[in-house]
Order: sequence, then C-alpha cells, then structure tokens
Amino acid sequence: MIGISIIDLLGYRFFQNALIGGVIAAATCAAVGLFLILKKEAMIGDGIAHTAFGGIALGLLLEINPLLTALAVSVLSVFGISYMRRKNVAPSDSAIAVMLALGFSFGLIVISVAGGFNVELFSYLFGSILTIDQFDLLVVSLLGVFVLLFLGFFRRELLSLVFDEEDSRVMGIPTNTLSLAFDLLVATTIVLSIKVIGTILVVALLVLPGLSALQLNLSFRKTIIVAVGLSIISTVLGILFSATFDVATSGLIVFVAVLLFLLTLTYKKLQ
Repeated sequence: MIGISIIDLLGYRFFQNALIGGVIAAATCAAVGLFLILKKEAMIGDGIAHTAFGGIALGLLLEINPLLTALAVSVLSVFGISYMRRKNVAPSDSAIAVMLALGFSFGLIVISVAGGFNVELFSYLFGSILTIDQFDLLVVSLLGVFVLLFLGFFRRELLSLVFDEEDSRVMGIPTNTLSLAFDLLVATTIVLSIKVIGTILVVALLVLPGLSALQLNLSFRKTIIVAVGLSIISTVLGILFSATFDVATSGLIVFVAVLLFLLTLTYKKLQ
C-alpha cells in the first residue's frame, strides 16, 4: 500500500471504520487512564487486558464475537479482584496477578483444545484496527459512549475517591460500589480497545496520554482534555502511517504516544 494517498484511503469504508473506532477508543482510554494514574492503579489495566485474552480465545473457539466473550471474562475478573480485595484474601497487586494468570492460562488451554494459534487470534493480541467491521464498530461506539457518559456524570465522586477515599466515605459516597463500577469501566474500555491496539499494548494507550498531559501542570479539566487530544493524535497518526506504509498499527500508535510523552517531558524540563 506504499504510495497510496491519504485522500484515497479516506474513500474506503474499512478506513473510515478504523478512524471512527480508533478515535472513540483513544478518547475513552485517555479519560479512564487518567483516573487510573491518579489512583496509582495503572497495572489493573494490564491485568484485565491479559485476562481478556482468555475470553478472546473462548469466543474464537465457540464462534462467538470475541469482543463479547472478552467483555464477559473481563467483567468476571473485575469481580474476582474486588472480592479478593474486600475479603482481604490478597492486596490489590496480588489480586490482579492472580486474575491475570488465571485468564491467560485459561486462554492457553482453550487454544490448545482448538488446535493452536491462528491469524485471527493474533489480530486480537496485537490489534487489527484496519479490519474492524460494522458490528465491531457498533460495539466500540456503544461501549465508548457509555464509559464517557459515566465518567462525565460521576466525575466529582470519582475525583473525591481518587484523592481521599476516607473523606469520601464520610461524605456518604458509596466508595466500594463506585470503585467496583470504575473497575468495570476499565474492563469495558480495554475490550473496546482490543481491535485498535490489542491486548498486549492496551495498557500503553491507557497510561501514556495521561502521563503526558500531567507533565503540563494544568487544571484537571484541561488535563483530561489534553490527554484525550494526545491519545487521538497518537491513534490517528498511527492508523494513517500504518495504512500508508503497511507497518503494524498498534506499534505505530504506541511509538507516537511515547514520542509525545518525551516531548511533554522535555517541555516540562525547559520550564
């Protein structure tokens, strides 16, 4: 595809789907990721992403849309993590590690039953935004709108929970319920991002835009706007370069996001 113009690409339906789905996933990841960074729980994204691998493998085996089975398995993993935290079975990082191991090992078992890896499974591991179809786009759009609406509606409560959970509890905010709901949002966000960047690198799209925006020392409102903007820029440029030069989309998206992070870090150092 080297040499094809961007104008020509925009005329293809698959490329339009890729851009729309990518922008929705990028905006959602940046918004959710910023809260994760502030809560110091960024690694829950990595844990759930690897757990979702088991759901993807199961969906491919049963010939069900893998995004739906990945969502189901991810939600179950969130409940598992929440239960272990609540019952003091394991601290947060250990609970995440347990669910990660369980989900990934389950995926490997399913793969062995199915007869090994295939091309479609690799597309979910490493992302394949240029192959997104109408149903995938519908799922991504519905999940993305739901997550962003939830964050907008409960923004104040979530911020209170992030900065002072004890005071939030005293103020009457249902902290346990809200924490569980937020973790479910993380699971949902990861699932809608799988087609864009894959389960392996999704944590990068969750963390890098927020980290970049935080270097600028802005208000929370401006920080989340900048994070979303940087995430969208990374994703759109990654898709454009990928389609033009036939290079891995997820790798380019993360590479651009890292470059933007280094730029903001340099800017901060120069101030």
